[in-house]
Amino acid sequence: MKFDNNNKKTGINRIISAFENTCKGFYWLSKNEAAFKQEIILTITLTIVSFFLDVNALERTLLIASLLLILLTETLNTAIEAVVDRVGLELHELSGLAKDLGSTAVFISFTIAVVVWGGILCF
Repeated sequence: MKFDNNNKKTGINRIISAFENTCKGFYWLSKNEAAFKQEIILTITLTIVSFFLDVNALERTLLIASLLLILLTETLNTAIEAVVDRVGLELHELSGLAKDLGSTAVFISFTIAVVVWGGILCF
């Protein structure tokens, strides 16, 4: 199958289209994924808290970046789940593995956030 590159948007139209797709994805996640909603609340709350902590700008940036990493990983995990479900809803070992690995990635991102927050606040 050949990829049709002639109908791709370019320039500012590509940027606008990409932003529209981003908004659609964010809206879908916030409406349909309970975990993403909880992680958004966590991210907003802890971002606000970070401005009341006695930390420098670099440390605050690391604190917030570790929270955004959770959102990024949850988004990718949801994308993996959507693709697996699109391929077929029947149970298959590899489908389960893909979903389990996506979930593991989310867990690792939470662990990173805990380590970053703990390291900055305790040391």
